[in-house]
Amino acid sequence: MPITQRLFRCWLLSLCWWWAPLTIPAQAEDLGNLSANPYAFESTANPYGAGSPFAPNGVNNPFSPYGSPFSNQSATNPFATDAPRLYDQQGNYRGKRSANPYDPDSTSNPFGRYGSPFSPDSLNNPYGAGSPYRFDSPTNPYGQGWRIEGR
Repeated sequence: MPITQRLFRCWLLSLCWWWAPLTIPAQAEDLGNLSANPYAFESTANPYGAGSPFAPNGVNNPFSPYGSPFSNQSATNPFATDAPRLYDQQGNYRGKRSANPYDPDSTSNPFGRYGSPFSPDSLNNPYGAGSPYRFDSPTNPYGQGWRIEGR
């Protein structure tokens, strides 16, 4: 095999090796669980776990991308469009943890599916998904809560 063919193959292999990580899709980032349980480590109500104001990517840290009042990915920005998403323990989508009252998937939208106090899928419905007596409800002080995922 001529040297030019070998060099071309090495160049092609190195090119594939450098470009391969760019084609792999990014994974969602686990930000803890939206839960009222102050003893669960993954709970955002635990000030020493996922709810710490010093967690680098925590929703309670005002300097993190998910807790900053200025970030587009923040749960506390009232104009955020790419807020963290909520999933229950079965993997069902439960809306966005957002302060945006105009986002249709926001838990702060009083007329939306995930924010209305009358919707069975809403966190704000005390007789539906937000019941403090449901085992997987975020408002249950002894429960697991819902998983929060960032982008």
